[in-house]
Order: sequence, then structure tokens, then C-alpha cells
Amino acid sequence: MKNLKGKKQPLMTVKNLTDQSADLYIYGEIVDNTDWKWDESDVMPDDVLEALQKVDGLGTLNIYINSPGGSVFAGLAIYNMLKRNKAYKKAYIDGIGASMASVIPFAADEIFIPSNAFLMIHNPWTGAVGNAKDLRKIADDLDVIATGAMNVYMENVKEGVTEETIQQMLDEEKWLNGIQAAEYFNVTVIEEKKYAACASEYLTKYNKTPKSLMQSSGKKEATTLSEEEKIKFQNELDLLSI
Repeated sequence: MKNLKGKKQPLMTVKNLTDQSADLYIYGEIVDNTDWKWDESDVMPDDVLEALQKVDGLGTLNIYINSPGGSVFAGLAIYNMLKRNKAYKKAYIDGIGASMASVIPFAADEIFIPSNAFLMIHNPWTGAVGNAKDLRKIADDLDVIATGAMNVYMENVKEGVTEETIQQMLDEEKWLNGIQAAEYFNVTVIEEKKYAACASEYLTKYNKTPKSLMQSSGKKEATTLSEEEKIKFQNELDLLSI
């Protein structure tokens, strides 16, 4: 459902579990702060800020991610806000943590990923118009911007994994299932779940999106999570009052 009413909707989903913990769901594209959203599932830094204000003081924050990524700067802002939060944080990659959504879970103290879920890392890219001098500057800027994500990745790699290895993966647009991700990063593989991929046209922008994800993201029929849980999430937007 598109939101073209000119007003941003507060759709960051937070579910209050107890007086000590809460769940936060990032189930959409990562976009910059604006007064409106193309899609109501989009996640802005302001959404996360508002959610974190609601859960301030809790001991545990569970972060559930199923996102194709999006804006580099919005993603880094979300990562830094989550990183600063004093709660003990557990991140779960439910379906996809791609592009900037592969950076965000590393704000957590522990990261869990089912064997059939995916992390995808790649170099930042942009559209560009201009003369040769303009385009060279844009390329240089992208190299600098890329260091932000690289720093996060390198803080969370397995012992012995080099920056050269991660850079090669970034150059290749590397898709890693849970088991593969655990070979390079400090993540814990958990039991395979029947999660639906984030249904987003954003996946079509990548060069190597697994066909299985493209097929699942286009289905109207969904697995248990996206059919039952997604409905529940949307009905619980105003649950939290701490």
C-alpha cells in the first residue's frame, strides 16, 4: 500500500514483551527522513529514534530484520542509534539483511541467522550525471562512503578473516546464507525457519539476487511469518506505552 498523503506514518513496529524487554521489527526498505513514504513499510532513522525513545531503559532489545537495504546514510544513522542504546541487543535476520540492512544487525551484541536466511554485502552505488570531473569525484566519494560499512564489517569478522577478503566479497556482491555468513562473521546459525523474503522491488536492482528470493518475494501466498505475523505486527503499532 502506497502512502501518498504527504505525511510520514509512524510504522516502525515495536512490540512490548515485558517490562524488561521489547521487540523491534525492521521489515522494509531503509530510506532517508522525509515527510512522506513511498511505501508504509519503509524505515527511516526518525522511526527508529521514536521506537528507541519508547523502549528507553529496558534491559533487552530484540531486533528482527527482513530488509533489502537502501540509503547508506540512513542505514548508518540507524546502526549508530542502535549501537548507542544501552540495552542488551539481539538481532535476528528473519529473511534478508541486504546491503545497508547487512550493517544494521552488527549494532547488536548477538546476531542470529537461520541457515536459510541471507546476508548480502556489496559496494555502495549511485546514479550519476555530469562531466568526467564530476564522475571522478562521485567515484572518489563512493570509496570514502564505503569505509563506513567496511569498518563495521571488520569489527565483526571471524579471527583470521582479512579486509582483502571482505573487499573481494563487496566487489562481487556476495550473497551468504546463514551457514556461509558464520564462516566470515561473528553470527550464530539457528534452526531453519520458513520466513518469507522481504517483498520489495529493491531486490531487482541487485545483480546476483538468488532466484529463490525473487520468487518468494513475488508470492501473494506467504509463509507462516509473513501471513500471520505480519498481520499481527501491523495491528500492534500502538502497543507500546512504557
